[in-house]
Amino acid sequence: MEGAPEGVDRRVKTEGLWEKCEHCGQIIWRKTLEDSQQVCPKCEYHFRIDARTRLGLLFDDGRYEVHDAGLSSSDPLQFVDSKPYAERLHSMRQATALPDAMISASGTLNGRRVNICALELKFIGGSMGAAMGEQITRAIERSIRERAPLVIVSASGGARMQEGAVSLMQLAKISAALMKMDEAKVPFISVLTDPTTGGVTASFAMLGDLNIAEPGALIGFAGPRVIEQTIRQKLPDEFQRSEFLLEHGFLDAVVKRTEMKEYLARALDLLTA
Repeated sequence: MEGAPEGVDRRVKTEGLWEKCEHCGQIIWRKTLEDSQQVCPKCEYHFRIDARTRLGLLFDDGRYEVHDAGLSSSDPLQFVDSKPYAERLHSMRQATALPDAMISASGTLNGRRVNICALELKFIGGSMGAAMGEQITRAIERSIRERAPLVIVSASGGARMQEGAVSLMQLAKISAALMKMDEAKVPFISVLTDPTTGGVTASFAMLGDLNIAEPGALIGFAGPRVIEQTIRQKLPDEFQRSEFLLEHGFLDAVVKRTEMKEYLARALDLLTA
């Protein structure tokens, strides 16, 4: 067999075809990782996934209708840290093709009409500002009107500091709306993924009729490093991980991503019976 013509690159290009597991170090073919819903086939480490992928996994045939896509945060404080907040918002919108850090959608899950909100960690750490607070509140009101269950999938660093008290107000706003949802006896399931921290944990993420998490997810208000520095004590291994929280009664279940859709379907059957 003749070789390649002179000057032609004979190397096989493998860049982007493989992924290294952050937990066990296993080298995984990217197609295998996609087929396993971004879960390591060796150690079952759950890679982080974006909001669109999450919705595609939960809705039937990956089809859904997006709501309130025109809502986006403003800059009420004219906030500036390493760069102006307005510039940060602009760059995040370009990078993620989203107006803010959440997608609010509706569709069917195993044939049942549901509303699902999925937070986007890549948009300023999935932080909650006025836009997200309004989106979630509208999703709750939509669920009450339609008598359709609500699922919120959290992945967030908490309240968005660039919006100050405006962001913190969303905690009370969403919690009050969820109280109305509870009074209307419409189910709300909270799914916590890695990471779910800060004001999101302190509000809607822990207020579900059922609070479930993916394996290994970091869940808490302040992070373990901050807590250790504050109390000057060494924390237990796996502190604030989902399995630790389940053992200590803060969660109802820890569910693998590959089993999440079926688990949610069974849970909603029980909650609406």
